[in-house]
Amino acid sequence: MKSTVNHFKQVLRRLRRTPMFTLITLVTIAVGVGANTAVFSVLESVLLKPLPYPHPGDLAGVWLTAPGLNFKDVPLGPAYYFIFREQNRTFQTFGAYAGDSSTVTGKGDPEKVDSLLVTYGVLPALGVPPALGRSFNESDELMGSPETVMLSYGYWQRKFGGDRSMLGRSLRVDGKAREVVGVMPEGYRFLDSGEPALFMPLKIDRSKAFLGNFSYRAVARLRPGATIEQANADVARMLPIVNNSFPPPPGFSPKVLEEARIGPNVRPLKHDVVGDADKLLWVLMGSIGLVLLIACANVANLLLVRAEGRQQELAIRAALGATRGRIASELLFESFTLSLAGSALGLGLAYGALRVLIAMAPAGLPRLAEIGIDARVLLFTLGVAVVASLLFGSVPVFKYAGVGLGTGLREGGRTLSESRERHRARSTLVVVQVALALVLLISSGLMIRTFRALTHVQPGFHHPAEVQTFWLSIPEAEVAAPEQVVRMQEEIAKKLAAIPGVTSVGLGTGIPMDGDDSYNPIYAEGRTYAEDKLAPLRHFRYVSPGYFSTIGVPFIAGHDLSWADIYSMRPVVLVSENMARDYWGSPANALGKRIRTGPKDDWFEIVGVVGDVREDGLNQEAPTSVHWPILMKHFFDQSPMLHRDLAFAIRSPRVGSESFARELRQAVWSVNPNLPLANIRTLQHFYEKSMARTSFTLVMLGVAGAMALMLGIVGLYGVIAYSVSQRTREIGIRTALGAQQQQLTGMFVSHGLLLTGVGVACGLGAAFGLMRLMSSFLFKVSAVDPITYAGAALGLIATAALASYLPSRRAAAVDPVEALRAE
Repeated sequence: MKSTVNHFKQVLRRLRRTPMFTLITLVTIAVGVGANTAVFSVLESVLLKPLPYPHPGDLAGVWLTAPGLNFKDVPLGPAYYFIFREQNRTFQTFGAYAGDSSTVTGKGDPEKVDSLLVTYGVLPALGVPPALGRSFNESDELMGSPETVMLSYGYWQRKFGGDRSMLGRSLRVDGKAREVVGVMPEGYRFLDSGEPALFMPLKIDRSKAFLGNFSYRAVARLRPGATIEQANADVARMLPIVNNSFPPPPGFSPKVLEEARIGPNVRPLKHDVVGDADKLLWVLMGSIGLVLLIACANVANLLLVRAEGRQQELAIRAALGATRGRIASELLFESFTLSLAGSALGLGLAYGALRVLIAMAPAGLPRLAEIGIDARVLLFTLGVAVVASLLFGSVPVFKYAGVGLGTGLREGGRTLSESRERHRARSTLVVVQVALALVLLISSGLMIRTFRALTHVQPGFHHPAEVQTFWLSIPEAEVAAPEQVVRMQEEIAKKLAAIPGVTSVGLGTGIPMDGDDSYNPIYAEGRTYAEDKLAPLRHFRYVSPGYFSTIGVPFIAGHDLSWADIYSMRPVVLVSENMARDYWGSPANALGKRIRTGPKDDWFEIVGVVGDVREDGLNQEAPTSVHWPILMKHFFDQSPMLHRDLAFAIRSPRVGSESFARELRQAVWSVNPNLPLANIRTLQHFYEKSMARTSFTLVMLGVAGAMALMLGIVGLYGVIAYSVSQRTREIGIRTALGAQQQQLTGMFVSHGLLLTGVGVACGLGAAFGLMRLMSSFLFKVSAVDPITYAGAALGLIATAALASYLPSRRAAAVDPVEALRAE
């Protein structure tokens, strides 16, 4: 122990004597290790860490699949929920749930909060008991039973100050009094949907259930010993029971669902939380791993130079009896000390980077609240420190801890100029750095090209930064009559239109790119459809007059809906341009044609054709869409069909200011003071969100590429600079014999470019093989895009030429006389 302490003190003294070497080495290690620690923290928290529930491996997400309709993930409908709950053989607990938003009134200003509708099996399946009161039971979800609600811990604290007397008291939610029966535990998050303020029973009327109506997600806890494969087989067994126990959708033949080929899709619940984020995170982990390798190569070069300067010292120690193992262990101990200190600095950098990442809250990154530095991350950092020290520490060990050390005693004076064999190791490390840097630069370039391609895509609407949106719900308890609901919605729209600066207002059941994914069949008049086949599915939205002019979507043919159409419930409809061309050849031909949603539903006349909108994001083609009125006489077996939850869109140059948002609230509350505004955002927000994953990947790979370029160029600069310093006598002789400045500079620049060229060739070969892993992140760009490859290679070569030129200028300034006296 004492010898180790003394050895450590000797290492510290040697490092203090070379502060510049120590600083550069520590910073290089800190950058490489810190970046890897930060990305691993995200990877570990999102992918590797179990879900924060008891026995998370027993939890499953219960879905269906419909290959006949090209749908991989299909949620459950009421009919499936009842049969799966009652007749399964593999689920210990099973429940269905749906996200919602609710209006809370009676205490201060009306408030719109996130809520979750759950059947009584959901919370027990997750194994999280309430902190206060009770969870839901079977009687809570029976039709006609007393209304109940559970509060999240955060909402209970914020709204009611943690008052325990709230248990048993009433809370007015969506105009109905609900008894508070429980409070969820502190910090409880429902999967990855955050912390809903309210949990309420999901009441499903079994007498009205039919096949289809796929509206609910489901979670199950498997019985002891049951597997996912057995659960899928169990669901497959129950599907025929569902088909025989419930009627088909109104107006449809039972054979229609047979054509859809509904099948089981039970998978680990973690898949529902993480989604496809695993591909992105593994790509980022691999990219940052390359940065660490480049950093190790850089440090190895520095240690080679340092060991070169200590060659005589090491030779003397070998002559005095120090074994090869003893010298090797001392060199490795110094490397480990540097690695440990640099990793400690890197841990601090990683902590800061994670705080920035959490503050940015990039869309599409799940489990964001769970990201942090825990014991496994610390162990990973220690492991990286050890591996890194072995990687860069072993190079000088193999080079200078060998049996040839004794020759160092016979070498002196002029023979200390480095040989080609000694320079080869450093050159090899530079080639590795350049090759790895090029791989990362190409990946960054591909993402830049992807981002640029996305920004040139026309979304179908214009000037999204001038459109303010918010959601408004009019509960049945507030206004019961359907026509009165619509009149209130129109009155609110008029009040909003009267605000100074507002040019138009529109209402709809969604905003472009907000994730609304309602798809249903469409039947066109004059076409024949097989009784056992479902008509093609089209994107549905329900809109008011003025919706499209506000969003900025042009009319291609025909005209908009009118409020007279809405109140008279006239059967008219709007369609997208691509649907008009798909069915009737042109927008003009679509006018006057009729469509409906089922074989026995009412026909609706097409009165207008609007431009195509990329509803699902810029990287997805615009869906063929149908836009129905917000009030209809008979639709989907509902009479009348009414939408109480609508998104309001307001176009104005004043969008984004707090004063404008305040005027919006005042306009709404002047009509009804019990209606809160929810999710106040601009259309620009949804536009940018559609590119969030690409932006996040671009930033991360861009940072990795910049770090790789910096480290690679520093390594090349160091090799050329050291080569100049070691060849001072040779330069003096060449100068004395008449060599010109350009010749001397060109000699070293050409050496740097040779190393770079070899590295670029190796990097191009590696990139051709690796970039195919990124193909799922690219848009309208090939994984082997020649422009990106050529640009990255030429950019790296140009930067390398500059890095080689700067130290080579010293060669031209060498005084021949002084150079000949130097050795």
